[in-house]
Amino acid sequence: MITAPDLLARILHKDEDILVLDKPYGIAVHRGPKGGVTLDDFLPDLALGMPELPQLGHRLDRETTGCLVFGRHKGALQALGRIFQQGHAEKTYCALLAGRMPQKEGRIDLPLARRDHDRRSWWMRVDPKGDDAATRYSVLGEADGMSLVLLSPETGRTHQLRVHCAELGAPIAGDRIYGGDRARAIAPGLLLHALAIRLPAWAKRQPLRVEAPIPSELLGLIKAIGLASALDSLPQKAGKTGA
Repeated sequence: MITAPDLLARILHKDEDILVLDKPYGIAVHRGPKGGVTLDDFLPDLALGMPELPQLGHRLDRETTGCLVFGRHKGALQALGRIFQQGHAEKTYCALLAGRMPQKEGRIDLPLARRDHDRRSWWMRVDPKGDDAATRYSVLGEADGMSLVLLSPETGRTHQLRVHCAELGAPIAGDRIYGGDRARAIAPGLLLHALAIRLPAWAKRQPLRVEAPIPSELLGLIKAIGLASALDSLPQKAGKTGA
């Protein structure tokens, strides 16, 4: 079980306005109907002496690892809200796919909507009448029918990367919702990692870019299928260090 010292050791960046955490696998960011420990339980620890509790600037799925940004006070949270809502935060994900993309690089432009109108369901589908959703991708390497890719969402729809990859016939490995049998057989959980995030300047702040090292489980599988050399194009910290 994750502990407060575990999370504090995963802080990637901290200043007077924001905190960036390397979110571990398997922990939800908010309480939900399934219960269990969530990041909400650790907000007092992540406050690190600040009078206000930090609050999320955006979300990551329970099974997604990597860069997660918090505002450390109300003003910072409002600024982050505008940055994410206006699409000014540049997010880069690394994923292992159970299949091959149609091109070495490209842009997926497929609108998304919920599969049904039950508010408790977060499952999504491609729907021409849905909300606009766009993702840029770049293939780093291919081996054994799998692909190591970088994904950069231009919008922030629920499950966007998962649905977009699956729709192109290359679901994210370990995806138990959208992946199908082969994707589920590759790994027991989703192999999607929020590798880096870049925040633009606001007020007197300089632009900020933070990277999260690839988790050891994903890194081990990348090496096992012979794609370690594909990591050479990544930043050294993110490509060659496990967490």
